[in-house]
Order: sequence, then C-alpha cells, then structure tokens
Amino acid sequence: MNRIISILLSLVIAAGFLTGCHSAAAPENDGKKLRIVTTIFPEYDWVRQILGDQADHVELTMLLDNGVDLHSFQPTADDMVTISGCDLFIYTGGESDAWVEDALSHATNPDLVAVNLMDLLGDQVKAEETVEGMQETAHLHSHEDEPHDEHTDEHDEHEHSEECTHAHDDEHIWLSLKHAVILCNAIADTLGQIDPDHRDAYAENTAAYIQKLTELDGQYQTVVDSASNHTLLFADRFPFRYLMDDYALSYYAAFSGCSAETEASFETVAFLAEKVDALSLPCVLTTETATHNIARTVVDNTTAQNQQILVLHSMQSVTADDVATGVSYLSIMEQNLETLKTALA
Repeated sequence: MNRIISILLSLVIAAGFLTGCHSAAAPENDGKKLRIVTTIFPEYDWVRQILGDQADHVELTMLLDNGVDLHSFQPTADDMVTISGCDLFIYTGGESDAWVEDALSHATNPDLVAVNLMDLLGDQVKAEETVEGMQETAHLHSHEDEPHDEHTDEHDEHEHSEECTHAHDDEHIWLSLKHAVILCNAIADTLGQIDPDHRDAYAENTAAYIQKLTELDGQYQTVVDSASNHTLLFADRFPFRYLMDDYALSYYAAFSGCSAETEASFETVAFLAEKVDALSLPCVLTTETATHNIARTVVDNTTAQNQQILVLHSMQSVTADDVATGVSYLSIMEQNLETLKTALA
C-alpha cells in the first residue's frame, strides 16, 4: 500500500510542477492564507474554536468530510496534494493513519508542521480492550491493493479484514473531554508558533473553549455520581473506552472498536440479553452508524422486551453538511450526556 501511495503522490506532485497550475505544489505560502488540514471532525472543530474570529485568514480542510469511517479511509490524489502543500497537518496517529507517514515524506512545503495527537497523549493512550462476552472479530482497517481511480473525486474504500489477535491502540481518543483539553492546548501552542501574529488571540479563544469543555466534563461526573446504574451495554462496536474510563463506568459490548463485524452470533446476543436482564438495564446502546438490528434482537431476547435503543455518538460519520447545520464537538458531547442520563437511570 505504501509503495502505491508513494508512486501516486510522486506522479501527482510531478504533474503539479509541470503544469504549474496547483497552488498546493508550491513550497511557500507566499503570504496567502494559512493552510491547515485535519483528518477527522473532532480535530477540525477544535481548530475552528481555537481560530475563532481569526478564521478568515486560514484555509481549513477536513479530509473525512463525507461520512466515511476513519478505519476504512484512504486518501485520494487530491487529498495527498492538499496535505503536501499545507502549513499544519493534524491527524489522530493510530493504525488507521498508516498512510500518513508516506504522505508527509513527499510534502512539498519544507515548513509543514505535522501534529500526531496520539503521540501528544503519550502513555494516556490505551489498548483496545476485550471484555467478557465480546465476540471474536476481524479487524477493520483499510489496505489499498490498487491505485486510485483518477476519474473520480470520491474517497476510495477498500476494506481488508485481519484477525484481531493482538492488542491495538484505541484510536478514539477524542471521546474523552479530558483529552480534548490537552489536545486543544497543544494545537493552540503549535498554531501560535506557526502564526505568532495571532498567538494571543488563539490563546484567548482556547482558554474560553477549554472552560466549556471542563464544565461539560464536570456535568458528566455529576450525572455519573448521582446514577443508580454504572454499567452500559452496547449491541454494536465499542469505540468509547476513553469515555467509560474517565468516569469509571463498566460496559459490555458485542464487538471491539476495531471490529469489522455487522452480524452478532447467537451466543453474543444471548449473553447481552442475559446481562440486560441480570442488571435490569433500561437501555441498549448503539453508535450513530448502526442499523439497530442487533440491538433489536437483543431487546427481543430479554424478559421484559421493553428496553429503549439509544445512540451514543462516536463522531466517526460527521459530514460537511452536518457542520454547515451547526453540529460541533460540544453539541455532540452534550447530546451524549443526555443519552447517558437515561441509560444510567
């Protein structure tokens, strides 16, 4: 995969030099807007909040803007050129971003600064966890076997499943409000170094935003502290380990966060239904991308068969259209808090 990306990127950049018509191929910004590229929505929205009123002098791009899953994303040729010529590139840094190293090695901007968020968190990054009842699954990550179609602007997806037989770092670091505080501070510091003329504005915006994050973190803790139940059950993949660990919540789930499975076995459904009964859980949870089929089957196999099916949003499918309608990192985390109030009742 890396060899193919290398060849593709080299050809695209070479074409840019020959034609002279693509600004991303220029190594200097020439006084134009600061170019910032992020891979996923949480990073994108954090940067928006840090920029605040200074956003007019920045060209901000979110690569995964059409709802494609982080785990199956592969960049297009246009994406590669956008990264190559940007001033700041922010990415999660997990296994799903294996393509990034090669992309950065071909950057045409010698001053490009890349921020790996998982590296910033260091030993706060945790391995994906397998808990009782979790179905053995294949690992969902994308491996590209063929060159991109040059005649399409859509992100190509090629899913290749490999058995999840060893520990993988959990990539879903953004689902911790505590991590968000750390990462926003780090992003603001980096922006201030790249653009010192607006450093004070970035610092002021970040301080105001972090206050909101901290207040919401406190609201989560208050809800958990007053809850009669401290266990959640997911009839779906489970990307929420950081959120659960922040508030010492227990959980059961059909699949790990790395799972490519969409069908639960009889044993998995039976186990989850038994746990719902044993713990008198009022809800069965899914992520925003689920069809709810597994959740309905779990509910149908409980004694009461009246549990609510609720969504906990993992921010893995936010689109540019969602952003345009006002969706933000905070609004989704506030929505998740309302879900937890019901699920922990």
